[in-house]
Amino acid sequence: MYAVTDPTTGEVAELYPTASGAEVEAALTAANHAATTWGRKSTVAERAALLRRIGDLHQEHSEELAASIVREMGKPLAEAEGEVGFCADIYHYYADHAEEFLADEPLDVTSGPGSAVVRRSPLGVLLGIMPWNFPAYQVARFAAPNLATGNTIVLKHAPQCPATAALLERLFTKAGFPEGAYVNVYATNEQIADVIADPRVQGVSLTGSERAGSAVAEIAGRHLKKVVLELGGSDPFIVLSTDDLDSVVDSAVAARLDNTGQACNAAKRFVVVQDLYDAFVEKFTARLLAGATGAPLSSAAAAENLGRQVDAAVAEGATLHTEGERHGAYFPAGVLTGLTTDHAAARQELFGPVAMVFPATDENDALRIANDTPYGLGSYLFTTDPAQAERVADRIEAGMVFVNGVGAEGAELPFGGIKRSGFGRELGRPGTEEFVNKKLIRTVSQ
Repeated sequence: MYAVTDPTTGEVAELYPTASGAEVEAALTAANHAATTWGRKSTVAERAALLRRIGDLHQEHSEELAASIVREMGKPLAEAEGEVGFCADIYHYYADHAEEFLADEPLDVTSGPGSAVVRRSPLGVLLGIMPWNFPAYQVARFAAPNLATGNTIVLKHAPQCPATAALLERLFTKAGFPEGAYVNVYATNEQIADVIADPRVQGVSLTGSERAGSAVAEIAGRHLKKVVLELGGSDPFIVLSTDDLDSVVDSAVAARLDNTGQACNAAKRFVVVQDLYDAFVEKFTARLLAGATGAPLSSAAAAENLGRQVDAAVAEGATLHTEGERHGAYFPAGVLTGLTTDHAAARQELFGPVAMVFPATDENDALRIANDTPYGLGSYLFTTDPAQAERVADRIEAGMVFVNGVGAEGAELPFGGIKRSGFGRELGRPGTEEFVNKKLIRTVSQ
């Protein structure tokens, strides 16, 4: 059910009807028509101008977009405003770089006379399946590079974000994108399975849970469709040495509390060498509890699930350091200590303001703990030794490593993971490479 449910009260504020079969068909028809006309015939410069405009509109409607995000999933207002600002940066980035990224790539021909180029052209209609935790940013990450290429988008948003989904579609229309270039559809899971199978759809991008990713990939695989998956994460935050523990702790708190802990690439497992461990735990616990935003999780169900995970960890012997009481969608910040990689919680993703801290005897032990996970999205590494930073970053099993800093993502930097965190990349130049036909044009003679 597509509904706006206030996470602070649990009350349903608005209901949106799911799409009829005719509405889903209309969305596919419009997207396919736009793909075969606008997508094939427009110039990169023309598409870049539209991206510039949609970025501008995000800035102009920042207050409205941010309020919608807060209302639907409880994000602190300042963070929602920051999310919208990042969206504008993404659209503007591709507006600035689309022609460079999509230019013909000359090849050195060594097999005979003549010349050759690789030309990047659109595939056609793409399906985007988006999550609730970053209702605007996740769309921008997917939509910007693909609209720049000339692909068209059928967008299924999370059922708890229907108002933001509708607002985004209005902004794309206002920006001047033709009918069908970006279509929002309130589809059911069963309808989406049929959409993936539809021959007009050329690829699927999903950001969400492992379960959803597996289901989508299975259907897409049966129908030979390209997929990009950004799934869960349990990112390690490794502390090997520091000249300023207070600064590292501040970074650790920021890395855990982003979006009230509901970010796939948030730091979740803190791995600290033994000589810093006690001091880190003391400072980190105090500041995490004091720095909690007071915002609810996205829903009472999300808080209940996190509670079950935390209770199970404590039952296994972990110690929970926390203050406050759980109620509804509100979940107090906490730190779990006494953990080893044998604990079930150590192999799970805790989606909320609860951190796990592990002691490590040395660099190799820290890497062992960090890599002992089914996930491989992002990671954070703090050390004062540049040689160690290069060595350890190379050995971390993740799609992204951030050294001596947090919150360092950018529109120009590729985003994605390995292992059960998914595959494929968004943003940066790689964001334009996932759903393109890299066509070879070989000219032997004129």
